[in-house]
Formats: sequence, C-alpha cells, structure tokens
Amino acid sequence: MIRLGVVGLGKMGLSHLAIFRAHPDVELAAVCDSTGYVLDVLSKYTGVTTYKDMAVMLREAHLDAVVIATPSHLHAPMVRSALEAGVSVFCEKPFTLDDAEGQALAELAAERGLVTQIGYHNRFVAAFGELKKLIDSGAIGEVTHVVAEAYGPVVLAPKGGTWRSRKSSGGGCLYDYAAHPIDLVQWYLGEPTSVAGSRLNRIFSAETDDEVVSTLMYPDDVTAQVSVNWSDESQRKMTTKISVWGTAGRAFADRQELQVYLRDTAPVPEGYRTGWNVRYTTELSEQPWFYLRGEEYSAQADAFVQRVKDGRREGTNTFESGVATDRILSLISEDAAAAEAAPSAVASGPTAGVPARRPAAGRRPAGRRPSSPRRVPALRTLRTLWPWRSRRAA
Repeated sequence: MIRLGVVGLGKMGLSHLAIFRAHPDVELAAVCDSTGYVLDVLSKYTGVTTYKDMAVMLREAHLDAVVIATPSHLHAPMVRSALEAGVSVFCEKPFTLDDAEGQALAELAAERGLVTQIGYHNRFVAAFGELKKLIDSGAIGEVTHVVAEAYGPVVLAPKGGTWRSRKSSGGGCLYDYAAHPIDLVQWYLGEPTSVAGSRLNRIFSAETDDEVVSTLMYPDDVTAQVSVNWSDESQRKMTTKISVWGTAGRAFADRQELQVYLRDTAPVPEGYRTGWNVRYTTELSEQPWFYLRGEEYSAQADAFVQRVKDGRREGTNTFESGVATDRILSLISEDAAAAEAAPSAVASGPTAGVPARRPAAGRRPAGRRPSSPRRVPALRTLRTLWPWRSRRAA
C-alpha cells in the first residue's frame, strides 16, 4: 500500500480523490484545501485526515505520493515542496506556466529519484494510444502533416471571477485547453524546431485567450496545425481530435474511435487491411478497475500507483515529458506576442485605413463595414461567362 495525499479539491481534485481512494493499493492518508466546508464534509463522511496547510500535511502525514490538482499558477511551488519532502508527485496539467521552472523541478525529481507524472489523460485513451503505435511502426509511412484540434464550451460569456479567467493564474486557453492536443503531437512527433502563425484570440474573456491557432514546424517540411477554441457551445463537452497524414495512408482519432486508411503500399499491421479500417476505443481498452469520467482517468492513476510501488521513474507523462510540452506552449505564446506587437499591415487603395486584422478582443470595429469596389466587376464577369445563371437568379 502507498500512502497518498490530495492537494486541491475542486472538480479535478475530487475526481482524483475518488479514483485513487478506490485503488486497492492506495491508502488515502490526507487531503488539503483552503475551503473549510469541503474539508468538514470529507472528514465527516470519509474520516480522512484534513489539512489547510500543505507544509503541515507533508510534515505530519508521512506520505509516499501526492496528487496536486490546484490552479495552474500554484503547481510549481507546491511540486517543489513535495519533492523537497521526498514525496513522489502526480501533478495536473499544465505542469507549470514557466518551462524553465518546470525544467528545474524535473531535475530536482531526478536527483531525488522520485516518481513523477503529469495529468495528460489523453495518452491513456486507447484510440490515441493505438494511433501512436501505428505511427511508430510506420504503418502510415512517413508522417507529412498533422492537425490537432480541441473544442468545448468553457467560456461562453464575457465574465470573470475564476482562476481560469486570469492569464496569470490559469494560462488561458493555451495552457488549460490547447495543452491537451499539443501534448499528443509532442508524444507522436517530439518537439518542433519552431512555430509560426500563432494567434491567441479573445472571444469573451477580458484578460486571456479563448482561441489558439498555430503551426508547429518539424524537419523535412513536416507540419502540425493547432486549432483550439474553448468558447464553442456547439460541443457538449471537450472534444479532442488528431488527424495524421503519411506517405502510406492517413488516420483520425478522437475519444471514441480510430479511423485508418492504408494504401496498398503500406506495411499492413495485424488486424488491419488496405483501405479503410475503424477501431473503437471500447474494443481497444482494458476493462477499468474503477470508472469515473472515463477509463483513461483510472488508467493514468493506476500507472502512477504501480510506478510508485516499483520505484520506477520511467513511464508515461513524466515531468520531463511535461516540460517538453510546456516549451511548445511557451514558443506559441512568444510567437503570438511577437505577431501582436508587430505593426499591422494596412491595405492601400480604396480600403486604406481599414485594419488588416481583427482587434484582440475578437470583435469587428464599430461602424459600417467597408465595401469592396471589386465586387461589381466580378459580378459582371460572372454574368458574361454564365448568362444563364444570371437569368435563373433573376
């Protein structure tokens, strides 16, 4: 049995508490949060020892491991405290908001020989894992292009008040949402050599980004395009999608399934055939020992527990891997900031003075939309080439 504590009892913290508490190899020894009401309820109905001060918990609870599920800006100091106390750490994503700080923490964990893991649960989704195997085996040939997407209904009104609404606390859509598909790209292709065309657009938020677009550049002209929006109410919940094109085929994966097209030149793996193949997450997944939110959450918890029991530092989603993803997020942030600081291109001719880009708030400037003098000649040309269409329209 390993003695485990949970720090931060919000939505994800309570989810982790329930999952780890149900694990047969875990003793939930302590929980820590700043909200007295939550601690009182947990103490009354579960009997778990509660703390309001993490330092006191680390000193008194004699933990083997700790789960840190606090707002993103608190990750770094809390992770450091745990590592210095000799405790292995499972930290929610993103690892840190400063990749240099994250690198220092990864080095400290390595020096102490402690087990670490970041909560990028998509690596434990069977469809994404199967896509990783196909890429590594060369089944779709040499990868030429990737599209990584995530959409969901997180921020749907111009309001603030939570840590996610403040860039300094949560890192915005880039760190809190786009980190998921970007981490998958990093898992599949490694770190890019550069990024370009990055934009962090505001839709509703006053202080942070709601939409992320960027292109990751890899050797041999391989690219990965990122498109993420957490102000998309057309999605009932977060939807993450990865599309991969290769010289021998293509593949698409999301939470539910993996679709694969293999050319007749592809080295066809066992269980597949040339042409289209569909594999479902349900058939690719092992039966979970406990189910809450999705089998991937139980799988990542079990992976961490087994590694702590074995004292095995190598594994999925280590601090080193988390830092690699953080470096990509930092590159995108810097690229977007440089684009924002650069002088906006201004059109010449009749539309001079009209901004070439939308303002950062994501809304068109007030006033009438300028008309384009080229529209009428274009319409006349269409009527000359296809007069029958003009008569039908009339």
